[in-house]
Amino acid sequence: MAEKTNEVRLAFLAALEGVSTVDDLEKIRVEYIGKKGYVTELLKEMKALSNEEKKTFGQAVNVLKNEVNDKIAEKREELKKKEIELENSRMPEFDVSLPANLERGSYHPITLVQRQCEDIFKSMGFTVEDYSEIVTDYECFESLNIPKNHPARDMQDTYYLSNGQLLKTQTSAAQNAIYKKYKDALINEGKAIKAIFPGRCFRNEATDACHENTFFQMEGVMVDKNISISNLIFFMKTMLSEVFQKDIKVRLRPGFFPFVEPGFELDISCLICGGEGCPSCKHSGWLELCPCGMIHPEVLKAGGIDPEEYTGFAFGLGLTRLAMMKYGVKDIRDLNSGKLECLDQFTDDK
Repeated sequence: MAEKTNEVRLAFLAALEGVSTVDDLEKIRVEYIGKKGYVTELLKEMKALSNEEKKTFGQAVNVLKNEVNDKIAEKREELKKKEIELENSRMPEFDVSLPANLERGSYHPITLVQRQCEDIFKSMGFTVEDYSEIVTDYECFESLNIPKNHPARDMQDTYYLSNGQLLKTQTSAAQNAIYKKYKDALINEGKAIKAIFPGRCFRNEATDACHENTFFQMEGVMVDKNISISNLIFFMKTMLSEVFQKDIKVRLRPGFFPFVEPGFELDISCLICGGEGCPSCKHSGWLELCPCGMIHPEVLKAGGIDPEEYTGFAFGLGLTRLAMMKYGVKDIRDLNSGKLECLDQFTDDK
């Protein structure tokens, strides 16, 4: 029986020498230690052996199996290393002695506005959070008081993925995770939840001068005892006056969002046309900038926070539209177009 194990071992080592790809290595692995592999088949021959012979032969087969596994692992690392070296050899060489190209790029206007807003809110005690662009139905809808078949879902034509997840339609999808992350500090230490979370959102809708299927928002929430609408208005007006460096005419009107109660639409007077009406504001003189309101009790409950003891506000600031107003971009589609004649004007605004 020792001769048989040695024969299989020598055959395996010979086969391993001829392997040059990871795919070939996998075939060798299956051939020798798969369910019907040579090493596995050796164990079937133990039926005819005595108990003492079974013990000796079984140990020998296990030693062989471990050796095969170790050799395959070593070979796999060797082949991966060679693949990396080959890939690196194909990379173009760069002559570091060549003169540098001094033509500089520019930050995107949305990036500039986002960073400015982050600085403003950080100065007011808010933390800046990040969140995935691919979320679950629970995160984007159910945790926000939007159950299945709720009519509010029709307001957002959603991109669903084959695995049941989706591209987030709103930065509000991060709310539940934020509440759960900070609720212990709120309840046990009395630290208010103050967070903003900017991000890219996606909706399958027709595009025009003020609508895009890919856009940027910045969600903000504050939760503590005795939070009211006046707190919301203060932070919004402070942010806008800092961004535009002047007083901005705003209006607050009722708006329906399942995750806030009461809910509002915060509009600003269109800075493209001065409030007279243009395609950017649908000729109304006003631009919808920031849906907001007091966080719905069911949303707080879903985040593990008692709505009888705590209240809070939430807002979804449209960073894309804010960039349009700040930099006078008349068509929202220009911001995703890659048109350098539109974007390179921000080169000096670093």
